[in-house]
Amino acid sequence: MTKPSKEVIPPMEIAPVSIFEQTANHFVSSSHLFFNRELSWLEFNRRVLEEAQDPTNPLLERLKFLAIFSTNLDEFFMIRVSGLMEKMEDEVMELSPDGMTPADELREVSLRVRPMLEAQIRCLLDEVLPGLAQHGVTLLQFHDLNASEKKRANQYFRDKVFPMVTPQAVDPSHPFPFISNLSLNLGVHVEPDHKEDSSIQGKNGLRFARVKLPPTVPRLIPVDEAGTKFTFLGSLIAANADALFPNMKCGKFYNFRVTRDADIEIREDEAGDLLHTLKQHLRGRRRFGWPVRLEVAETMPAEMVEYLMKSFDLSAEDVYRINGPLNIPDLMSLYSLDKPELKDPPLQVSVPVPLRQKKNIFDIIRQQDILLHHPYTSFSTVVDFIQKAASDPQVVAIKTCLYRTGRHSPIVQSLMEASEQGKQVAVLVELKARFDEENNIEWARQLEKAGVHVVYGLMGLKTHCKLALVIRREGEVLKRYVHISTGNYNPATSKIYTDIGLFTANEEISADATHLFNYLTGYSRFSNYQRLLVAPINLRESLMRMIEREAANARAGKAARIVAKFNSLTDTDIIETLYAASQSGVEIDLIVRGVCILKPGLPGVSDNIRVRSIVGRFLEHSRIFYFANDGNEELYIGSADWMGRNLDRRVEVVTPVLDPNLKKHLKDVVLAAYMQDNIKARELQNDGSYARAPRTEADPRRDSQLLFQNL
Repeated sequence: MTKPSKEVIPPMEIAPVSIFEQTANHFVSSSHLFFNRELSWLEFNRRVLEEAQDPTNPLLERLKFLAIFSTNLDEFFMIRVSGLMEKMEDEVMELSPDGMTPADELREVSLRVRPMLEAQIRCLLDEVLPGLAQHGVTLLQFHDLNASEKKRANQYFRDKVFPMVTPQAVDPSHPFPFISNLSLNLGVHVEPDHKEDSSIQGKNGLRFARVKLPPTVPRLIPVDEAGTKFTFLGSLIAANADALFPNMKCGKFYNFRVTRDADIEIREDEAGDLLHTLKQHLRGRRRFGWPVRLEVAETMPAEMVEYLMKSFDLSAEDVYRINGPLNIPDLMSLYSLDKPELKDPPLQVSVPVPLRQKKNIFDIIRQQDILLHHPYTSFSTVVDFIQKAASDPQVVAIKTCLYRTGRHSPIVQSLMEASEQGKQVAVLVELKARFDEENNIEWARQLEKAGVHVVYGLMGLKTHCKLALVIRREGEVLKRYVHISTGNYNPATSKIYTDIGLFTANEEISADATHLFNYLTGYSRFSNYQRLLVAPINLRESLMRMIEREAANARAGKAARIVAKFNSLTDTDIIETLYAASQSGVEIDLIVRGVCILKPGLPGVSDNIRVRSIVGRFLEHSRIFYFANDGNEELYIGSADWMGRNLDRRVEVVTPVLDPNLKKHLKDVVLAAYMQDNIKARELQNDGSYARAPRTEADPRRDSQLLFQNL
């Protein structure tokens, strides 16, 4: 195969852009050029909700999207809203790029979230649950069960629930209990049966009591032989109040739930042992972080709501009344029912043609680069690569980065086996991967016990790159094989995330990968990478230069075009460079799944920029960057979004795709499919809203994810 030419990208002068005032108040003067980050994220979650509202999706898939909407929102409050509240508390008055203060953002978040929650509950109660009932899957409150069903449910309560429940009273000898993050609770007012008993008298003769729903007990309790009719655990507990509070009068029970700040910040320079320090932070901050949101049943009396607000030190703006289940993800247990007609058809995965040969995988990769497109390409291709490396006697070393691996990882098992067989194994485990810290701590310990050289990354940086390097002795030489991906080494998420991966034995990429691992594990300050774009070393500069090069080509009348796909776009320097390229005549198409603060279609600013988002069955996670480059086309894949944190505060790797056939496939099949999608695609308007991609009755239906399944 002919070795592709390597072009040196010269620095270029960007055309003057009069709309940007180069002043200390830059964001203020250019605030009209950007959307708000938090509100853009809410618009992404609105697109998730729209998938739940879409009647063409199967019912259990619609339920799944309702659950995803909720879990997304939980994380948003735990991280983003808590950060805004902390800025308010610390009187930090910095403005967002669109000119909003933290108080402005919190106010607008509240205004947007409430109608979305109402729409979510309407979708659940008016469409999804009635639809499931038509297919024999029924959810009822305890009082709506018939006599035999109540008997079965009460027996379940006595055998499996009652021993687990701990009612907690609040009185002078029992202070308000700690309510853990996202736990589901019942609040109730109680009073003694006998008026002469004044030992627990409170205001108006009532005392507040809290009952936590046991987290190890299913939230949906089956009440029939078929296992398709259920009652809610909270409703069952409330119906058995006499067992919990004997000789007491109980009022109505009301659900409530609190969301706490879950963002973890560690002063790494003060942490003598990062593993131990992070473990201590996890025990504390995630569970005991300050409250940021209170969700209550819509029918909860004002007096009880005020009592909870005071107990959590929250204001009325932080309270969300919900006219339905407070934790819709609990309903996802229904997804395990044997109801294939209510789900998407199973995905038929494939293996790239070269890997179907009964040959050594390293011989195949040495002959040609291989592109992977998960989940349509089986993730077993990656697992097999690591397993073969672990068992191959000619492999002498394996190096890899693990960001999110999941609880059960065959890849980690193979790495431990390789070490036990005497191979040199080095693994960078990113302990600061948000919400996966506990898994990664456990894997780090197991890897160290197996003799693996484990490192935890660089101080002040998260290691987010997806990279594996295998060194194999072949005759008298050492040959290197590389896997680079946009996604994690996680077999579970590989089934629901779309990602692009590359197997290559290219000498320049392999040499760059070697230097990168030396950078991660030692004190290397190597910066002269031949092929790889590495953050925070050369990625930002390279992206800016390539965008500027397209602008220069457009001004010179040469072929110029940019198509980029990623998760988020928030970096203002990159955006301003894209605006300048647009003004120079570059046609720019961006496929941005989530947050995008760039405003497309602004007259005189971004007339040539279009932004679309794909939200569908699979989570779009791949990052692909295309530059026309006057006919000498360049295509890149990698782990980085176009955000400040990815370009400056994380270790990211982006690789060129050099094989002409693979470049053509990425451009003419993969990116083209996303650009032509008229079913799942939404187009960003210059007011921040999204509209479905236009399609007439005569237009063929083009669902990109469905197309990839059928290739």
